[in-house]
Amino acid sequence: MSRKVLHLDRNHPVIHEGLERFGFQNEHDYTSTYEEVLKKIDDYEGLIIRSRIPIDHKLLTRAINLKFIGRIGAGLENIDLETAQKLGIFLAAAPEGNRNAVAEHALGLLLSLFNKINTADKEVRSGLWRREENRGIELDGKIVGIIGYGNMGKQFAKKLRGFDVETLCFDLKPSVGDKNARQVTIEELREKTDVLSLHLPQTPETIHLIDSEFIKAMNKPFWLLNTGRGSAVKTDDLVNALQEGKIKGAGLDVLEYESKSFTNLFEDSKKPEAFSYLIRAENVIMTPHVAGWSIESYHLLAKVVLDKISSLYLLNH
Repeated sequence: MSRKVLHLDRNHPVIHEGLERFGFQNEHDYTSTYEEVLKKIDDYEGLIIRSRIPIDHKLLTRAINLKFIGRIGAGLENIDLETAQKLGIFLAAAPEGNRNAVAEHALGLLLSLFNKINTADKEVRSGLWRREENRGIELDGKIVGIIGYGNMGKQFAKKLRGFDVETLCFDLKPSVGDKNARQVTIEELREKTDVLSLHLPQTPETIHLIDSEFIKAMNKPFWLLNTGRGSAVKTDDLVNALQEGKIKGAGLDVLEYESKSFTNLFEDSKKPEAFSYLIRAENVIMTPHVAGWSIESYHLLAKVVLDKISSLYLLNH
């Protein structure tokens, strides 16, 4: 039987070409439903995905020949990790593949907020020349707090080294601080932070981490950036804090309302009231989950996954 790999999402050709060199037969299916994939999954040794279809317990137990999964991206929340581990399925993700893109995007959101670039651009295009109203503030002298100091958080801290800022980080793992950010307790981060940047995966602990209780515990009004997972911020509480001035502004690449596949904004057609406020707010910038979606990361994400499959999986088979 030929060694087949099923690609469920479009990715850079480098991963197709590489797997072919290793003797795999690539099959591409970008449209089948979960149920349709379920019927044929037992035919494949490898699976290359992004987020379109959940890789849950039912699918994994049907995949009797599956040996590896390549996730072209950072998060693994759409994979039943416990079942995959029990079945001995090798997992390859690529958080290092788009960390630079995410860090640059986060910095872009922050500088745009501080300098009112989006608002000023719209006004000039409509014939308004409002200089005093678009007076910006400078990043130098601010304290930036980062929650989640993994690949993305570390790279964002590295980008901040060009500014005269103090950078703090909080992470559940001990001893992750480095020359770019000092690791602190959550209490110290809440006390000192002017800009809060979230770089978190989706886990039961991170869902709605930023809610009214967390926001009230912050010592000063602050700016919020989220380029991790939308579920980390409770949108209703974010809107209340924006209205009250407790949050000065927000740069959001991800939203609580995103579909699980990240390919659509809403799971259903109903537009939440809080989202309607965000659309109108001049101190909010939103982008469609593209922080890690650069031209360069498109190639690098696929290459990192291919390298991991070749070096860790293929060496043992």
